[in-house]
Amino acid sequence: MVEIGISTDEFANHYPRLYHMAEKDSWESIKTHGLLSTSALLDLFEIHGATRVAIESNHRPESVIIRHPELGSATIRDQKPMRESALLSCLNGCTPREWYRFLNRHVFFWVSEERVRVLLRARAYRKNEHLVLTLDTSALLYAYHKSALLSPINSGSTIYRPVGRGLSTFAPLSRYPFAERKRIRGVANAVAELTVPKAVPDVFEFVTRAEIRKGDDVLRKISVRS
Repeated sequence: MVEIGISTDEFANHYPRLYHMAEKDSWESIKTHGLLSTSALLDLFEIHGATRVAIESNHRPESVIIRHPELGSATIRDQKPMRESALLSCLNGCTPREWYRFLNRHVFFWVSEERVRVLLRARAYRKNEHLVLTLDTSALLYAYHKSALLSPINSGSTIYRPVGRGLSTFAPLSRYPFAERKRIRGVANAVAELTVPKAVPDVFEFVTRAEIRKGDDVLRKISVRS
C-alpha cells in the first residue's frame, strides 16, 4: 500500500523555511494587508469588469500596475515563465482560463531557497530588484494547515518540457503522496510549492527575514520587527 499524506511536523522538518518573491517596494503594503493573491488584491483595489478579466483570467506577459484613489498603486507580477502555447499542451482537465483563475486565487511559497535563486537568476528577472521573504514553516502551517495545498511542480512555468498539470496537481497535506514523491525524486524535489488560498493577512507574524535581492546579491536587509 502506498503511503499517502504528510504531517505538518514532518513537512516542517523537511522544509523548515518557506520563501516568497514580491515587488521590491511592497514591504509596507504586505505589513498592512498581508500577502494577497492576485484575486484578493483585485478585490482590495475594487477592480471589476473587463480590466479584472484581463488580469485574472488571461496570461500576463508583463507586470500590471493597478490603482486605487485611497490605496495608491500596486503591481501584479507578470507570468513570463508560463507560455500559453506550451500550457495548452500540458493542461489536463481544465482550460487555460480556469488554470489562470486558480493560480490567481492563491498565494505561493517556494519550499527551498534554491528555487528562489533559480528564479532570481532567470533572464527575465536577474536585472531587477526583488523583495524576498523567508518564513517559518511550522508557524505558518500551525495557522493554515487545513487550507494549504502542495504541488510537486513549478505550476507557474512551462519552460523546458512542461509536465502535465491540472487542478488535481495540488493536494492538501493529508492527501499529498509525499512518500512516493520522495522515493522517486528525493526530499529536495518531492514538493515544489506550498500555496494558501486567497491571502495570508497575518503573514507578518511568520516572516523571519526580508531582503532586497538582485540576482545572487543581497542588496539590503529589512528589519522585520521595526
